[in-house]
Amino acid sequence: MTPADAGAELRRLHADDDLLQVVNVWDVASAAAVAAVPESRALATASASIAAAHGYPDGERIPLDLVLAVTGRIAAAVDLPVSADLEAGYGDAGETVRRAVGAGVVGANLEDRLAPLAESVAAVRAAVAAAEAEGVPFALNARTDAWILGRDRPRATWIADAVERGRAYLDAGATCVFVPGDLGEPEISELVEGIGWRRVSVIGLPSVPPPDRLAELGVARVSYGPLPQRVVLAALHDLAAMLYAGGVVPPGIRRLDAPPTDPASTEERA
Repeated sequence: MTPADAGAELRRLHADDDLLQVVNVWDVASAAAVAAVPESRALATASASIAAAHGYPDGERIPLDLVLAVTGRIAAAVDLPVSADLEAGYGDAGETVRRAVGAGVVGANLEDRLAPLAESVAAVRAAVAAAEAEGVPFALNARTDAWILGRDRPRATWIADAVERGRAYLDAGATCVFVPGDLGEPEISELVEGIGWRRVSVIGLPSVPPPDRLAELGVARVSYGPLPQRVVLAALHDLAAMLYAGGVVPPGIRRLDAPPTDPASTEERA
């Protein structure tokens, strides 16, 4: 899949009548495992997961060069469109998106951290313009932290803020608007009504409606942030505890982490 083809496909998936589900990954092994599931149509990285894998806290503490190197390896390893979590753009959303496109990604999350609206809109415009200048179709999932950073405000206030910001980001060229939070059906319905049908993206927390219901509510995309990595690490923790308690590795383990082009990658090397 060429970058142009991948970008066009990712944009189509956001506009499709079907809900786009993206399971977030953090390295080539996790990307290969998810991409091997036939239902996978695109991948997305999670900034918190990549940071944690390299010993950094989330919040642009991990160097951008390292983020782009990891993301580029992911994009090169799978034949699916890849969207990168670029946090707030590392101080220059346009340049960061330009470099991300060069690394092989065709979409990105860009968060506003509730910065002044004009500043946030300018960042979205810069990101969109940078992608257009690279000549690759690009899906920008513009994130507003209206709930994450503003949920202590009255419900009507943070929803109105999310809608205002979401509309402004769409006007600035964003593909859809990401409103992460512990949202129920009433909040999601209001966001979709205010921002647009198939223009809202959410995070699939355990309390958020399941995918089939999200599709009925008009959501465009659901991702899972750092939750997949937490599930994997919890399973590893439990395995270690079981082994230390005298257990054995269960039989029938499938190997999904070896690059398919490496003939030396065999069970004997494990």
